[in-house]
Amino acid sequence: MKTSQILVGLVVLAAVAVGGYFLLHKSSSTNPTTSGQIIQTKTDTKLGSYLADSSGKPLYTYAKDTSGVSNCSGSCLSNWPAYTATTTGSLPAHVGTITRSDGSKQYTYDGLPLYTFTGDTGGSVTGDGVEDFHIAKPASAASSPSTAPSTSSPAPAQSTPSTPSYNY
Repeated sequence: MKTSQILVGLVVLAAVAVGGYFLLHKSSSTNPTTSGQIIQTKTDTKLGSYLADSSGKPLYTYAKDTSGVSNCSGSCLSNWPAYTATTTGSLPAHVGTITRSDGSKQYTYDGLPLYTFTGDTGGSVTGDGVEDFHIAKPASAASSPSTAPSTSSPAPAQSTPSTPSYNY
């Protein structure tokens, strides 16, 4: 009887140890949907506050897009990759998604599709004003000199809001 109690104790101890490992173990890769940072705000001395993806890469809007519609494809998309969505669940304020013509989901901010720029390296912001692309600004920084979406009506997730205005 004593041997079976010891064996049960060892099994329980092993289960607790394995469960504790998985409970406390953190993966080295971060998923924006679990970290809650699909979009973050960064600051540049010249541009002020701007939006960045979950890894800190600057995000841009395209002047030829309309609310809820991306007009960047082909060679445009090779230089300005769409910031594609990894989740369709609960999204932060002002953030939504659209379905691109290829079926992929793209993040939007106040209805405007978001892009990264292949020319940005090491946290640099080099695409502002290039080929009708402008750095995406958070709603609270919309009054800055750079192009920014209007804050008149935040876009609910998965919907198409009214067309925002721009400050050129």
